[in-house]
Amino acid sequence: MKCPFCSSTDIKVIDSRSAQKNTAIRRRRECVDCNNRFTTYEHIVEFPMFIIKSDGQREEFSREKLKKSLVIACNKRHISSNNIEDILMQIEKEIEEKIGAEVKSSQLGEIVLEKLKKIDDVAYIRFASVYKEFKDLDEFKNQINNIIDND
Repeated sequence: MKCPFCSSTDIKVIDSRSAQKNTAIRRRRECVDCNNRFTTYEHIVEFPMFIIKSDGQREEFSREKLKKSLVIACNKRHISSNNIEDILMQIEKEIEEKIGAEVKSSQLGEIVLEKLKKIDDVAYIRFASVYKEFKDLDEFKNQINNIIDND
């Protein structure tokens, strides 16, 4: 493990505890060289999941890549990092239980949209605008009208 601040590998664990409903371990760490502290999470991966892209290519599922997309969609919204972690956990669980080791990117996108729609319409629209690749303003307006009509 490298310190995210100074890249030193001399790191010590200060505190460990169960997190995310006992599906992960949260560790507080401190860099011995620069004394900065940071948090890491360890998740159990029972088997690797693969994403089938629209062009047929397979890519290993990246929790961090999905988290980054969610953080961008939820930026400046009243959605805590714990909410984002919960959404990630729900998505992973749903894929493992219902779909299996391989999931189409389109299925993953729909699952994410479903989760975001339940918590925040703006985050939903932000994610949808990238995921659905809106071509023009009309597509964007149609999506917003769908949200308004369903509320």
